[in-house]
Amino acid sequence: MTASILVVEDEPAIQELVCVNLARNGHHVRRAANASEAESAIAEALPDVILLDWMLPDGSGPALTRRLRGTPRTREVPVIMLTARASDDDKVAGLEAGADDYVTKPFSPRELEARIQAVLRRRAPQLSSEAVEIEGLMLNPATHVVSGNGQELRMGPTEFDLLHFLMTHTDRVYSRAQILDQVWGDHVFIEDRTVDVHIRRLRDAIRPSAHDDLVETVRGAGYRFRSSR
Repeated sequence: MTASILVVEDEPAIQELVCVNLARNGHHVRRAANASEAESAIAEALPDVILLDWMLPDGSGPALTRRLRGTPRTREVPVIMLTARASDDDKVAGLEAGADDYVTKPFSPRELEARIQAVLRRRAPQLSSEAVEIEGLMLNPATHVVSGNGQELRMGPTEFDLLHFLMTHTDRVYSRAQILDQVWGDHVFIEDRTVDVHIRRLRDAIRPSAHDDLVETVRGAGYRFRSSR
């Protein structure tokens, strides 16, 4: 699954370099040149990761991070600080404000991508490119292939994304609304019952390898993916 990344950077050359490399790695990239633009972009659509410059024309990165962490909707969004400040005190200040990681300029595109993948593994594992396997059911985000006990299983892109989310968040019950937010996005306005339709399609897709029983309906609460039988 492609990650949506908001780049908040006021230096045009650095912003362009970061955005081009992120797009080259398959991410969906949006841009903001200051804190005000960033907050407007976040209100419009919640990103999967925010790359945030320390110094902005209308405030600081740590101050914006504290505001994000103080709001339920944005509390869990991964934030990586981008800054020329290299002292330990500055790093601690960024992390104490709520940042997940800290990258010192200048940095290589490979280093930045590795940091992004690391925070996604911790905060949003369904957006990581790493393969996941449960009870012989294997999902590979890089190749977009699902197999059950060695048998390739066919499914649509929505069912693939739904399965990826469930397989990376096992043994916890998620409501229809929570699944909609996580798989479809928090600004997509569709009926909760849409989840039921795609759960049914997902079960049909993994039934040939007898993995459909891993997707449980919890009456009155939502759905759960079991990590073991």
